[in-house]
Amino acid sequence: MRAGGELIEVSISQQRLRYTRDDKLLMDVAVSTAKNGPGEQFGSECTPRGRHYIRAKIGAACPVNSVFVGRRATGEIYAPELRKEYPERDWILTRILWLCGQEPGRNRLGQVDTMRRYIYIHGCPEEDELGRPGSHGCVKMRNADIVRLFELVKAGTQVRINE
Repeated sequence: MRAGGELIEVSISQQRLRYTRDDKLLMDVAVSTAKNGPGEQFGSECTPRGRHYIRAKIGAACPVNSVFVGRRATGEIYAPELRKEYPERDWILTRILWLCGQEPGRNRLGQVDTMRRYIYIHGCPEEDELGRPGSHGCVKMRNADIVRLFELVKAGTQVRINE
């Protein structure tokens, strides 16, 4: 079901995110899903499939390229020099749309809980390649695209992730 006629669809095979409202396509952009492919298990670093919704929107007042750790802005602004200083970080930038699964046993509860796996749609460094798998399970977008999507959607918006 599409609450309010809104739907975000993520295609793992096409590495695209499409956002529609009242059957009008408002966004169609390249993304990057998990380099480990699709999957729902804790610790897999895979992108979970199925029906989800946006549980929370985080970062509304933050500048573009704000760095998030544990869903909190660190006060840092991303730059390639910062990546050299912290090469092990999973760069979550600008805005976060935190996803929650809707299908018990598939992407909700137990060892397959999308929300407890901290799966987001979020911004990434401009030098990260999109259009091919490369994330740790989340859906990465260009910062300008996540800002636009963040402004268009509300908490509760339906998200469908398909292979």
